[in-house]
Amino acid sequence: EVQLVESGGGLVQTGGSLRLSCATSGFLFHDYAIAWFRQTPGKEREGVACISNSVGQSLYGDSVKGRFAISSNSAKNTVYLEMNSLKPEDTAVYYCAAIDFVCRSAPDEYPYWGQGTQVTVSS
Repeated sequence: EVQLVESGGGLVQTGGSLRLSCATSGFLFHDYAIAWFRQTPGKEREGVACISNSVGQSLYGDSVKGRFAISSNSAKNTVYLEMNSLKPEDTAVYYCAAIDFVCRSAPDEYPYWGQGTQVTVSS
């Protein structure tokens, strides 16, 4: 059974940092791309970052470039999202999702999802 479990969300002040984790199981970690999406009420899910170790790919959404960093630990089957210089507009539920091999931009293409973790940035 494929499982993705996010952790690390919380409340932080503007300019602060958080590190989210996505622990995965049930599939061959190296053969999957793992992406982070975020969503606020009434809005569509927005792509934040994605990493594919199989093709050496790391991608970022325009709104987080230079502030967020995605990385992975193959020994732990875990992907991390380091978030720095956080802004109130980063407030959202953050989800990790898995897809085979390469990153894709459309969330509907991802078959596997975690339950989400709330990030709140206070002004």
